[in-house]
Amino acid sequence: MSSAPAQPVPTFYFVGVTTRNSSIMKVFPRWMEVLGHPEILLKGIDHKIHDDPAAYRATVSYIKEDPLSLGGLVTTHKMDLYAATQDLFDYLDPYARLTHELSSISKQEGRLEGHAKDPITAGLSLDAFLEPAYFQRTGSHVLCFGAGGSALATLLHLINKPDKADRPDRFVVVNRSLPRLEHLCAMAAQLDTDITVEPVLNSDPSHNDTLMAALPDGSLVINATGMGKDTPGSPITDAGLFPRNGIAWEFNYRGELDFLQQALRQQQLRNLHVEDGWIYFLHGWSQVVAQVLHVDLTPELFTKLNAAASAAR
Repeated sequence: MSSAPAQPVPTFYFVGVTTRNSSIMKVFPRWMEVLGHPEILLKGIDHKIHDDPAAYRATVSYIKEDPLSLGGLVTTHKMDLYAATQDLFDYLDPYARLTHELSSISKQEGRLEGHAKDPITAGLSLDAFLEPAYFQRTGSHVLCFGAGGSALATLLHLINKPDKADRPDRFVVVNRSLPRLEHLCAMAAQLDTDITVEPVLNSDPSHNDTLMAALPDGSLVINATGMGKDTPGSPITDAGLFPRNGIAWEFNYRGELDFLQQALRQQQLRNLHVEDGWIYFLHGWSQVVAQVLHVDLTPELFTKLNAAASAAR
């Protein structure tokens, strides 16, 4: 990040890839009105995917040192930013230390604090459409494309489910590079879980079709990659068949959304429940905004923020 002049107003930063295209650019001012802080500005900082660590350090250092920088939200770069900047933080929450990712940068009494909010966000989003005891009733599994922060968070949420009926027997995770698969498996190994975690190193969409075809009916298939938003395409081909009576969950809510479109085309044929990333987006942003602005995010406040966001969608 090049040296930027201090903003004349308190500023909240959005660290991403194509931040100007995000719906939050329209939603954020409405949320600030709801929260009584219309003076706070949202500013995007775009980084290349897997950017130079020095670039991440420059961004975090600027937020840390500038008194008008309140903090910010990190997307796409959560794991890379943690690896490059963890020493710059005065406090890292337990989820951040466990998952090695950061989605929230905030300040508290002069300290720079980092939080991993995705385990909370993923849990709230999943529980919004997945009924209790779903995995026990259906005998279904989870197939997750992508092993980044969102995949970690979803697995962690499922591991932490106290009732066995709410945990799948099997969580298959597919990624194109080995380090993130190794990290996800290492995290799972630290925890006492009865979920069998199966890593698959693969970049061939046709092989992903084969993995999907082998799932039991009712299984949950997740696109936790940036494909369809930050990069083109989908982790599966148009010939891939979703599990009958299953659930297709696209973590993205904007872009070409090829995976989502593939699922929608099979919705009636395969009796699919199809979810996009809008609720994930709302929970993700509201959790971080509440952390940065030190707001109590009650269910009533979330309802107000949801209404304001939906009006701007």
